[in-house]
Amino acid sequence: MASQPNPSRSPNQGAFRRVRGFWQRVTEGLAIDQLWGQFKSEAQAGYGLYSQDVDWESINREHSKWKRKLLAAWALFQTMLMKLSPARRVLLLLAMIFIVVNAKVSTANGDINFNLEGVGALILFVLLALELADRVTMKRDLEIAREIQQWLVPAHPPVVSGMDIAFATRPQNTVAGDYFDAFLRARPSGEPDSHRLILAVADVAGKSVPAALLMATFQASLRALSATPASLGEIVTGLDRYTRAHSLEGRRFTTAFLAEVDAVTREMRYVNAGHNDPILRRASGQIERLSTGGPPFGLPLFTDAETAYPSGHIQLEPGDLLFVFTDGVIEAVNETGEEFGEARLVPSVQAAPPESAAEILKRVSAEVNTFVGYARQHDDITYLVFRIVS
Repeated sequence: MASQPNPSRSPNQGAFRRVRGFWQRVTEGLAIDQLWGQFKSEAQAGYGLYSQDVDWESINREHSKWKRKLLAAWALFQTMLMKLSPARRVLLLLAMIFIVVNAKVSTANGDINFNLEGVGALILFVLLALELADRVTMKRDLEIAREIQQWLVPAHPPVVSGMDIAFATRPQNTVAGDYFDAFLRARPSGEPDSHRLILAVADVAGKSVPAALLMATFQASLRALSATPASLGEIVTGLDRYTRAHSLEGRRFTTAFLAEVDAVTREMRYVNAGHNDPILRRASGQIERLSTGGPPFGLPLFTDAETAYPSGHIQLEPGDLLFVFTDGVIEAVNETGEEFGEARLVPSVQAAPPESAAEILKRVSAEVNTFVGYARQHDDITYLVFRIVS
């Protein structure tokens, strides 16, 4: 028996559902205001990329306002043009000429109009397709690099009796130059020593792939040195020596905060190598900053002596909270260019209720995310939260 058409489902309803499904795939479920905020953020980032190559000083010397605008537009167009390959530059210029100029040829039978606007639009579409192909290829390579980088940092914090750890990172790009870690040092037998915990947060100067590669070598060095009987001071000296050998004469230095915590006595020794001073909130609410240490790793030596890195010593008590972060947190900017700053971060950490490390991290990072909105960031953002529970 033939199936009867469903009167409750008209062709218009099916078409509407298909259009709605297509729109959902295109927008990924984002609302109009979210799409607009994302577009503004991307437009500002794109303008910043192109405008940094413009000689604004010579443009601003012009007295005429309109001439300055025309010169600025022309300079930005040239900057965009030079980002393309030579062949694509020629195609873009031809497309713009075709769009502006309509060709008309006179013959014995009359004038023939050539629709060069359509040809120009077709060339622009081809250029867009080529640029998208490059972008997809690069994105795929970066995604692979990101997966590799994720293998180098812990997916979950180690389980240590009486201690609570959480961490999170937000790369400025697909891959990051920030590094965070928390792991138990090894016994001579190779088994994890549940009494000795290493905490590490580091920030390699620079961004994207070059910084990520150096971050990987830093992680490998720290793990290798920590697997030996070396003291924290010896680990720090070894890291500085290795980083200096690969820092491109100091241009790729690394700031870091390293700490070793005795899980039994709750004693913590730490070294701050030019890093942002972590925030230690005592159970009483008192705030201390941990600054003892030395310069960033990898800076050139001007004497034959190794750089000195004195270590700090802290006795931790139940309820104490350690908040370690990279400079991307306090330098996070909103759409007006205003930075989040320590004036907001320190009170946020101080006012956090005595929750789990994960909840405190979530609360503080939410404040940062709310502040920046859709503004594209200039640096990676990384947090590590460490609490003494009992």
